[in-house]
Amino acid sequence: MEELAVFGGTPVREKPIYYGRQCIEQDDIDAVTEVLKSDLITCGPKVEAMEAELCRVTGARYAVVVANGTAALHLAALAAGFGAGDEVIVSSVTFAASANCVLYCGATPVFADIRPDTYNIDPEAVEKLITPRTKGIVAVDFTGQAVEHDALREICEKHGLILIEDAAHAIGTKYKGRPVGSIADMTCFSFHPVKTVTAGEGGAITTNDEQLYRRLMRVRTHGITRNREEMVHPTDALWYNEQVELGYNYRMTDFQAALLLSQLCKLPKFSARRKEIVARYDQAFGEMPEITVQREIPESETTRHLYILRLKPDMLNCDRKQFFDALYAENVCPQVHYLPVYWHSYYEKLGYKKGLCPNAEQYYEEVMSIPLYYSLTDEDVEDVIRAVKKVTAHYRR
Repeated sequence: MEELAVFGGTPVREKPIYYGRQCIEQDDIDAVTEVLKSDLITCGPKVEAMEAELCRVTGARYAVVVANGTAALHLAALAAGFGAGDEVIVSSVTFAASANCVLYCGATPVFADIRPDTYNIDPEAVEKLITPRTKGIVAVDFTGQAVEHDALREICEKHGLILIEDAAHAIGTKYKGRPVGSIADMTCFSFHPVKTVTAGEGGAITTNDEQLYRRLMRVRTHGITRNREEMVHPTDALWYNEQVELGYNYRMTDFQAALLLSQLCKLPKFSARRKEIVARYDQAFGEMPEITVQREIPESETTRHLYILRLKPDMLNCDRKQFFDALYAENVCPQVHYLPVYWHSYYEKLGYKKGLCPNAEQYYEEVMSIPLYYSLTDEDVEDVIRAVKKVTAHYRR
């Protein structure tokens, strides 16, 4: 860290500001406390109420709330029928769970490159990867921006594929006026604390397909059903339930659902504030020749989860790590999203090699995420901008 000493003086901020943070208010606490004092803290009414509210917010016919976003992806991959011998095309720049869910089912992830300006999966790259073994696509709404649904739907219909949308970043986003969650065959959400709304941990799958919904409901709870139409040995006994397939315990508790219900009521104000901050960042950083601002497609009305700075190496006398460390020294703490999935050592062991997705690999070498969340004050936002400008000025060629 000796390189940072050149800045000298006082950091831009006295206290650190991190890239993401939840906003928990008194009404959220009251909602959780009410459930904790009730008779049912799991398998109670709040989960069902949460699913109904998520349907209202997304416009989907059905919602299945689960323990976390990874569980949502796993169950969606199971419901899609992915299995041994199948290939599933996935985004290359994403959290590992987007591809791991394919491995969980015994299928093979095939990584598609990203567009160099939006950082979302490139439909043209997807089309080139399709083989007779391809069964589906897992497309990520990276940073919250919706994927190119029209192009991906055309590909899926042409080749008979199922589309799973990983919308872990995208609650509140719309595509051509339609909420994310009502467009793909299945859409998966995450409610981790750094996301726009949180349940602490939590996830969900939305769908308009009744058959997929019924299977998702079963595999969420051990593959056990109380629906006599789904049983092999039905009975009228009120106590009887039957395991009809192998499933998992991916349930959400009622107190988590209560928190999420409370948070979803605030989604409009959370979304509006994030958009304000993004607009201010775009204004500040769009004027800097050393930084590229992420392009947004006109079809996406985006509630941004992440704000990405992309550095131009030929205009800066530093590498990405030096820039990152220098921001940390100013108490503005960035993060990097993400290492291309196939660069992880586990995927190297599976035989994946560097060079698969050139756009994704160049993107990774040049980017970092800066603070973006609801409770950032205007002063906080200006501190972030001042820190970025200060570091950029120091390293400008």
